[in-house]
Amino acid sequence: MENNNYLTWNDFTKVEMRIGTIISAEIFKEVKNPAYKMQVDFGDYGIKKTSAQITKLYQPEDLIGKQVVAVVNFPKKQIANMMSECLVLGGLGDDKEVTLLTAERSVKNGTKIA
Repeated sequence: MENNNYLTWNDFTKVEMRIGTIISAEIFKEVKNPAYKMQVDFGDYGIKKTSAQITKLYQPEDLIGKQVVAVVNFPKKQIANMMSECLVLGGLGDDKEVTLLTAERSVKNGTKIA
């Protein structure tokens, strides 16, 4: 497979991925595409707000307490009336449904992905 977009190892090490626990999730009424507004606890790295288009497979109440993987060093991004502070990661299915990347077992919030 030919790819001109290869990352260098140095590029990859700049991506700060951490595990955090979702502590709140609610329908994000102000956005165009169905999404949830969430807060994720990253331990020593703080509680960060985010928006996620994960409504096809998840209900807000099922997300509370789930540990997820997120990129935490993007600049803040305005999404409707909220500033998103991290990007929760997931796999994108054939029907655009997102399956969250989660920790196999419970770990300390803020654990670095390596």
